[in-house]
Amino acid sequence: MTPHHVVVGAGPVGRHVAELLAGRGDRVTIVTRSGRDTGLPHVGHVGLDASDATALTRVTEGAATLYNCANPGDYTQWERAWPPLASALTTAAERTGAVYAITGNLYPYGPVDGPMHPGLPDAATDHKGILRARLWADALAAHDAGRLRTVEVRASDYVGPGIGENGHITRVLPAALRGRAVSMVGRTDLPHTFTDVLDVARTLVAAAEDEGSHGRTWMVPSNAPRSQQQALTDVLAAAGAPRVTVRRLPAGLFRTVGLVSPMMREIADMTYQWTAPYVVDDHESRERFGIDPTPWDEVCRRTATGAAA
Repeated sequence: MTPHHVVVGAGPVGRHVAELLAGRGDRVTIVTRSGRDTGLPHVGHVGLDASDATALTRVTEGAATLYNCANPGDYTQWERAWPPLASALTTAAERTGAVYAITGNLYPYGPVDGPMHPGLPDAATDHKGILRARLWADALAAHDAGRLRTVEVRASDYVGPGIGENGHITRVLPAALRGRAVSMVGRTDLPHTFTDVLDVARTLVAAAEDEGSHGRTWMVPSNAPRSQQQALTDVLAAAGAPRVTVRRLPAGLFRTVGLVSPMMREIADMTYQWTAPYVVDDHESRERFGIDPTPWDEVCRRTATGAAA
């Protein structure tokens, strides 16, 4: 019988997950509010509010895996949007027996003094990091109680196609491709890990299907860290474009503007990621799943091509 998978979210990770699974002949259903067709071949689409546990359970019935690739984009709405969504996803996995595979991020760790790895405690102090840590803790508690099977993979800042304004490199890439000077957050010369969205999808699928990996978090294999300026320069080179002037946006600027702008206040909470090295240690994932990151040259080409599409 052909396995069926439900993917909640049609952003870059959800699309890559669906494409990987459908490409090997599995049945895939993407769930979004609109139900809009992504154009991916052999992939079904359903429109529903994924925070409706009953509706989501109905779609997930009989599925092998429920992939959480959702990403409420507005930080100011996270406290409202995430808890009911995560609760519905957990409930649907419990009711159907589907493996619950979660796309995570590094926010739960908060500021760090060295490379991030799964053995670090979730010690965030900002509300977004605390929230994401709590959502994982809730899913893990259900796993430990035997009510479901779950796993979370955590990735650093995304590169690759389809990221757009949600990526620190891709946000400035269109202007840089036109030869304009750009501004980037914090220090632009510090080592920072960037993760290709394709590698997020590859790791998420591998972790979901490896029963022995469940009940914990894993880091997505990523290329060696590069500074913001170097990463942007590399992507420009892949597009045959010259390097551009990169200006710094001081972290303090976001705190000042945040006095009158809720969104800038939310971004200010995260500027610690750009004022010190922000590096991932992914050796456990590489060893467990046999996954190496997509070569950096290819990552840069994919990112540049995606920006031009």
